Amino acid sequence: MNSTPKPIVEPTVLVIFGATGDLAQNKLYPALFDLFTKGLLPQKIAILAFARRDFSDEVYRKFVQAAIVAKKNNPDPVQLVNFLSSIRYIKGIFEDDASYRTLADVLASADKAFNVCANKLFYLAVPPSLYENILNRLSRSGLTIPCGGDGGWTRVLVEKPFGTNSEAARRLDRLLGKLFNETQIFRIDHYLAKEAIQNILVFRFSNALFEPIWDSKHIERIEIRMFEKETAATRGAFYDPLGALRDVGQNHLLAMLSLIAMEYPKGFSATAIQKERAKVLKQLVPINSISVKKIIKGQYAGYKQEKGVAPESNTETFFSLIAYLRNSRWRGVPIELTAGKALGESKTEIHVHFKDVNMGRGDIECHRNTLTFRIQPNESISILFWVKKPGFDNQAVHPQTLSFNYHDSSETKMLPDAYERVLYDCVRGDQMLFASTEEMEAAWKFITPILEKWNKNPLKTYAPGTPFDQIISNHKNL
Repeated sequence: MNSTPKPIVEPTVLVIFGATGDLAQNKLYPALFDLFTKGLLPQKIAILAFARRDFSDEVYRKFVQAAIVAKKNNPDPVQLVNFLSSIRYIKGIFEDDASYRTLADVLASADKAFNVCANKLFYLAVPPSLYENILNRLSRSGLTIPCGGDGGWTRVLVEKPFGTNSEAARRLDRLLGKLFNETQIFRIDHYLAKEAIQNILVFRFSNALFEPIWDSKHIERIEIRMFEKETAATRGAFYDPLGALRDVGQNHLLAMLSLIAMEYPKGFSATAIQKERAKVLKQLVPINSISVKKIIKGQYAGYKQEKGVAPESNTETFFSLIAYLRNSRWRGVPIELTAGKALGESKTEIHVHFKDVNMGRGDIECHRNTLTFRIQPNESISILFWVKKPGFDNQAVHPQTLSFNYHDSSETKMLPDAYERVLYDCVRGDQMLFASTEEMEAAWKFITPILEKWNKNPLKTYAPGTPFDQIISNHKNL
């Protein structure tokens, strides 16, 4: 996000489907309020909250207020009142055509109040199983049609995962393609909007130290790891049909892989960067019936007792696999993708391990450099290097770490939350931090065969709080 972003003057209506859910409560409203206080929401905005619960406007605004207060330290009371006044609640059933006619009437009233056909942004903060239902009814109600002429635009925001396999993803994409053109579709992978993720490309392509050695000749292996201490306790019904590989592997981890491995784009436009990310995903070596047996999958003890989880569920809450790319830059470099819930700690990191400069010389101890991108928490970039130990021994070396911590910077307050960036960029029409159709298809092409072939892999049970390396070690000892 630019340090001096321009205000948006066109009247805009944001419709949030699933407006009483966890995503809206914990992510969207705190992000919207932050944008509002920074003057980065459209100057004329109406927020229409669409959900099943029997709320009045007043009751729903109190619901939103509580969500913001829970996330923000002493929000400005005047700003909060002004923000809440922009919100209106619509009780609606996703499967009921009459609810969409009510929504259409409210949108028409908003246009009349603004005295112009306003921009329309539909945010589907609902489980993916509801996307087709909502999109079809929006279409039947005429709500997907832009104003035309000099009138406002219409856009749709859909959350990951985009489908549950290749066929479901293609079906969803065909539907989106019938109703919208590609410039109107914003497929959210909020990891792409994290500041530390965006910095990967800048770090790679702006520092002559690293890009010349960013290849298989110099890099031994790459590890992309996403660990969560949290269980699926509050998301059992959502999580159980998916599992860890669909929930974060198909999107977050592959998005990070694409940024680490992509070639320099032909410009820094959204299209150019999306094309290079997609190219990487298309070059993933398919997992076959032999290599799939090496994938580790696990489920934490007690998962089957979580609310919304099937009593005999075989859903994985942990996985670890090795991927390879079939191109000249990365051929032969193992890329570990690991994610899990109920682990010993919460952190997301990318480790790039460089080869030992003295490799092949048996008389010299191996000393490898490791570059680490800490995505969360406490975003940072660090490199492990080796220096001489103080003292008389000229051959004694020890490791030191050189690091940049985002929160040590004086500009920390400028760091936008990932969902702030998602919402702001969508309103501006900037698709750089969103997934393209090409990326989505390539990701599912890699993931779907794994889902089809790994049923015979043992599902390891691990105790909540187990460190990642212990799960891996126990597997190797089987």
